[in-house]
Amino acid sequence: MTITVTIIVVALLVGFDQLTKYLVLTYVKPVDAVPVIDKIIQFRYTENTGAAFSIFSDKTWLLSIFTGVMIVAGLLYLFLGKADNKLQYAAIILIISGGIGNLIDRLARGFVIDFIEYLFMEYAVFNVADILVTIGAVLLVASVLFVKGEKDELHHNS
Repeated sequence: MTITVTIIVVALLVGFDQLTKYLVLTYVKPVDAVPVIDKIIQFRYTENTGAAFSIFSDKTWLLSIFTGVMIVAGLLYLFLGKADNKLQYAAIILIISGGIGNLIDRLARGFVIDFIEYLFMEYAVFNVADILVTIGAVLLVASVLFVKGEKDELHHNS
């Protein structure tokens, strides 16, 4: 994948994350919660000053620095041709995109807007960026454990 295509994909994913947060801020925050599927899932505006499950609450600067370093490391990994296969490349794009989405919130607001809430079980409220990071992490592990031998093909298409 070319650098240009990578940047476009990241920009689109970050844009989608930011759009959902804008819509939640505009339409959900004033009413507190909006049911999506009765008794299963709702959108509820929350402000998270921490990371997943609110760990490191009120450590916005620490989380921002860590996220920024991880984003730069991920971009260097991709652009220096270190990804071993297409799945790994895609996984890192997802992680970078989610990281940027939440970093924008932390830097602009001092907190991350979370809004997706399960009603049928006790679980953290989360957002699109969190979904991107989680799926990316799962795919990254899968790419390391199960995918072999695509590196040459991946880099010839760069």
